Amino acid sequence: MNVQERFLHYVSFDTKSDEHSQTTPSSLKQLKLAEALVDEMKAIGIEDAYVDEFGIVYGTIPATTKKDVKSIGFIAHMDTSPDMSGRDVKPRIVKSYDGSDIVLNEELGIKMGVHDFACLQEKIGEDLIVTDGTTLLGADDKAGIAEIMTMAEAVLQEKREHGKICLAFTPDEEVGRGTDHFRVPEFGADFAYTVDGGEVDCVDYENFNAASAEIQIQGLSIHPGSAKDKMINALLVAMEFHSMLPVQKNPAYTEGYEGFNHLTELHGECEHAYMSYIIRNHSEELFEQQKAEFQRIADYLNQKYPENTIQLQIHDSYANMRTIIEKDMQIIELVKTSMKQIGLEPKSTAIRGGTDGARLTYDGLPCPNLGTGGYNYHGKYEFASIQEMQKSVELLLKIVENNVQEA
Repeated sequence: MNVQERFLHYVSFDTKSDEHSQTTPSSLKQLKLAEALVDEMKAIGIEDAYVDEFGIVYGTIPATTKKDVKSIGFIAHMDTSPDMSGRDVKPRIVKSYDGSDIVLNEELGIKMGVHDFACLQEKIGEDLIVTDGTTLLGADDKAGIAEIMTMAEAVLQEKREHGKICLAFTPDEEVGRGTDHFRVPEFGADFAYTVDGGEVDCVDYENFNAASAEIQIQGLSIHPGSAKDKMINALLVAMEFHSMLPVQKNPAYTEGYEGFNHLTELHGECEHAYMSYIIRNHSEELFEQQKAEFQRIADYLNQKYPENTIQLQIHDSYANMRTIIEKDMQIIELVKTSMKQIGLEPKSTAIRGGTDGARLTYDGLPCPNLGTGGYNYHGKYEFASIQEMQKSVELLLKIVENNVQEA
């Protein structure tokens, strides 16, 4: 199968992860794709392919070179975002895109407008895989899986000289648990790349520092007719808490290196309320200041209202991998050299999010991120460029080749 055929096959699997589940993987349907990948890996010659008890797929292509080269890993994730359904995806190919609005679903009046999605102007002439407007597409990250698998098949069929190549496909990346059970020593790579980005000419090694904040608010419910000087409405306290955070830290007002505080959940009643935030910043110093801001607000409100009205818990999620990667930029230079050799002008951007690679980097496996040719992730406007997916495969093969030549 070529990369396009693989991708269209993989998106037929519903692999939506579930942030509320306590199982691993969070949705057992992810195992169906995992098992299919193991079967396919064995069919193309990856004899040791297996899925472990946590739903992670591993496989190795032994080295063919006699040179002493570092082993290289490639990683992608199987799950799709909980933000939208990934069931019964109906992909459609728009051949030689002409730059106009793309009608995704005429019956429902859903179209992808060029004024809303500027990236479309850069895709004129390319073949785009789009949705029917009722589901996401799954390019995040089944495009990455398809590209890695197509690269692996080419390496094996063409009997290219290469070092040890380690492959892994993880569940639950979208709910922040993709590497909770990842076995770095067993994986066997000296360094790796996640293939989970957008533009195929990007190699990204800088991501957010991330934390989550959970806030429990205890109110005092009394009949409103006799509430004077007694009632504490937990919902109003929640509104007060949020109003004390900087308005400019709303993610809708941020871009580039600007951090944010994102209210992801708010519910309750007069007696009790619950709030959940995610806290993000590329700068470690500013990140710590943002977390301290939450604590200061909680302390102030606990002085204004009865003690323990506010119970705040902050948990760090992942850190910016740049701190580790920039100590040895060799694996970044390997990618940039490879990109130039296949006609791409390399660039690096600060990821406004996180990847499995960020956590793996801090677990001892340096792991920057490569693009897939997928865009507008997590929703009905998601699409993938077939030409960019093909270019991604070419890039992965060139990286494998140069890893040997530069040894």
